[in-house]
Amino acid sequence: MREPWTDVDRYAEELLLSPDPILSAALESSAAAGLPPIQVSPSQGKFLHLLPRGIGARSILEVGTLGAYSTIWLARALPGSGRLVSLELNPAHATVARANLARAGLTDRVEVRVGPALESLPRLVAEGAGPFDLTFIDADKPPTAEYFDWAVRLSRPGSVIVVDNVVRQGAVAHEEGADAAVLGIRRFLSRLSGDRRVSATVVQTVGRKGYDGFALAVVDAVAERPLADANGSARRAT
Repeated sequence: MREPWTDVDRYAEELLLSPDPILSAALESSAAAGLPPIQVSPSQGKFLHLLPRGIGARSILEVGTLGAYSTIWLARALPGSGRLVSLELNPAHATVARANLARAGLTDRVEVRVGPALESLPRLVAEGAGPFDLTFIDADKPPTAEYFDWAVRLSRPGSVIVVDNVVRQGAVAHEEGADAAVLGIRRFLSRLSGDRRVSATVVQTVGRKGYDGFALAVVDAVAERPLADANGSARRAT
């Protein structure tokens, strides 16, 4: 039995999204290379495209490139002088992503960096990169809290941070029997609740990608502030 929200996704995409051979080719090449089909949906991609346009973003940071499907949506929102840095752990994924970005004509504004994000993010800080106007975090879930902390440091007041897949089909509301991904998101949200640097919310979503959701945060201040750890006690950001 097909879920009604899947039909709504298809209906809305037919109305509001034009056929795009570049994006279709990115999906096809990713599938041919054996990449997991975990990229955002077309409607979510359009959301990621409209968000930086709405805030006038000139610089974007992405944590988790995969085959660059979301990267293309994001980079197309940038002006010609804009810049996007995308971090990818897997070299094979990065190779596919770079080919897809080249086909999209975006190599002049997108840099894909390969390696663990928890090494690449502090390196960006050391290089004086940023501030980024928008950060999209869509990577492995256990270190999400750390990814977010580095994203804030690489932001400015008014920057927007989107963290994908934070509802986990509702599992995030229950700790018992939770897997590492759910526990990582719970730890992130617990710390987010005490993070005085940002204003944030969680939005649940349904669609062809199933039942999930994202966290949306606006940076109020970049200076280090006390965070709440998983037990609710205060600590300093490190």
